[in-house]
Amino acid sequence: MAIFSNAAPATDAEPAKPPFNRRKGDGVPLSIVARDMTITGDMVTEGVVKVEGRVNGTIKATAQLIVSPGAVIEGDVHTKEAVIAGEIQGTIRASERVELQATGAVRGDIHTPRISVIEGGRVSGEVNMSPDGVGGGFRETRVPEKS
Repeated sequence: MAIFSNAAPATDAEPAKPPFNRRKGDGVPLSIVARDMTITGDMVTEGVVKVEGRVNGTIKATAQLIVSPGAVIEGDVHTKEAVIAGEIQGTIRASERVELQATGAVRGDIHTPRISVIEGGRVSGEVNMSPDGVGGGFRETRVPEKS
C-alpha cells in the first residue's frame, strides 16, 4: 500500500476502489492542476480535471473539466461537461453541457447541446448547439418550391 493511498486492498471478491472520488461512491478520479503549476502538453483522463493553474495543450476529460477563477487554458477542450470560471483560449467540445460562470471567459468556439452563461461570463467566438455537442450548429431546412 502506498503512503498516500486511501484505497482498500483488492480481494478476489471485490476489486480495489480508486483512491480519489469526486463524490463518495461514484468512482470518478479527480486530477488537479494546482495554482502554481503549468502543464505544457496534452492531458487525457477518464475522470475529472480541475485546473487552478495553467495548461498549454489539449485537455480530454471524459467526465468533467472545472476551470477555477484565475486559471488559464491555451488549447482545445473535449469533455462531457465543462464548468468555466477562468479563461480558455481554444475550442470547447462538450457532449452534454457548458456552464460559463460570471468570471469565465472563452476565446474560441463552443460546441455543446446545452449552455448556461451567468451574467458577466464572456464568449469571443461562435456558440454551436447541436444535439450531440460536436456538430456545427442547427441546419437550415428548406421546403422545396411547388411548381
